[in-house]
Amino acid sequence: MEKQTLPEVMNNTHEYSIAVLLPTRSRTHALTTSVTSIVDLADDISRVQLIFGFDDDDTVGLDHFTTVIQPMLDQRGVSYEAQVFKSMGYAGLNRYYNHLAKSSNADWLFVWNDDAVMETQGWDTVIAQYTGQFQLLKVHTHNDHPYSIFPIMPRAWYDLMNHLSRHQMIDAELSQLAFLLDIMQVIAVDVVHNQVELTKDTTDPLKPKIRFEGNPLNPYDFHNPQVSAQRYQDCDIIADHMRSTGLSTDWWESVKSGENYAWEKLIELDVNQQMSQFVMELNEKGQVMSYKKDLKSEDIRRTLAEQ
Repeated sequence: MEKQTLPEVMNNTHEYSIAVLLPTRSRTHALTTSVTSIVDLADDISRVQLIFGFDDDDTVGLDHFTTVIQPMLDQRGVSYEAQVFKSMGYAGLNRYYNHLAKSSNADWLFVWNDDAVMETQGWDTVIAQYTGQFQLLKVHTHNDHPYSIFPIMPRAWYDLMNHLSRHQMIDAELSQLAFLLDIMQVIAVDVVHNQVELTKDTTDPLKPKIRFEGNPLNPYDFHNPQVSAQRYQDCDIIADHMRSTGLSTDWWESVKSGENYAWEKLIELDVNQQMSQFVMELNEKGQVMSYKKDLKSEDIRRTLAEQ
């Protein structure tokens, strides 16, 4: 495959330190709680940009925004904007975030949810301390799930790739890229995720979610070989940028050479064993025939436990 040329990465000074990206639909009380937690616990809200995304048919959400959220933000002097889209559904979740990220003007892009609640006073100060570093920041949430459930990426990452995420499973995609490149950074910020699947809240208005994950036979699945191959190509693009700025890509090179196991960095952070790794058997056309648990990952877990 022909090597892709790196796009020029912008180096201008941004107006804000952090852009909080927040697509939302039909949630009222939860959205108010979420936004209030972001605003109340910021040390300096003037360096935060809130960018909302709404569906054009979401009359409940839009009405709540104009009558409750917007007046509150105006009163508090918060910088914000709201964008309205033709509904792309949960299957197009990454497309919402990609659009919101494009209009951001901040050093960091914070993938946020309307069912998330900030718990850390000065969360913005913690994030700002990493400005200038090319890393994916990871907050504490979901019983310390190894993924960055609410990824915080430098704007330079978006400028380089011209998107925030190719796949609907944004936290998974960005986290896997970060683990493969060894640029995952856990930060001292705590977030509660009131995800309906976790809370079992029967009053939540969100419709059942369609997730392209868990069936690698599906060509749209996060673990489908072709989808994974695109992710590895993205790693090469990001690695080229990292090398051009003097950052080490030794881990990624060792993974590609087979010297190190690709998911060792992920396993190191999977302290509560919430994830499993699998290997797939492909036919001559590269299609998935079967998959089974990866014994190599179990060996690494045992080794880490003995240390």
